[in-house]
Amino acid sequence: MSKERGVNREEVLKIASLAKLSLTEEEVEKYTSQFNDILDYMQQLNELDIENVEPLSHVLELTNVTRKDVEESSLKRKEVLKNAPESDGDYFIVPKVIDKS
Repeated sequence: MSKERGVNREEVLKIASLAKLSLTEEEVEKYTSQFNDILDYMQQLNELDIENVEPLSHVLELTNVTRKDVEESSLKRKEVLKNAPESDGDYFIVPKVIDKS
C-alpha cells in the first residue's frame, strides 16, 4: 500500500483531537505507523479470493444446548426462610439501602 493512501500525521492529530487526546510527537509517529500497518493488513485481506466462501455468523458452528422447560415444585417458604439472617415469617428482612434525603 502506498503511503499516499495511508494515514498521515495530520489525520492522526485530527483523530486524537476528536477523541480529546493530547499526543506527544513520539506518539503521533507511533500511531501514524500503526494505523498504516493496520491499513496494509486490511489491504492484504481485500486481496484474498473469497469467491467460494459461504457467509457465516460465527467462526465456529455452535448450537445452544438447552433443557426442556419442565415444571417442578419449588421450595416451601418456611424452608427458604429458615436460612435467612432475619425474616418476618413471610419475607426476608434486609437492611435499608436507599435513603430518602
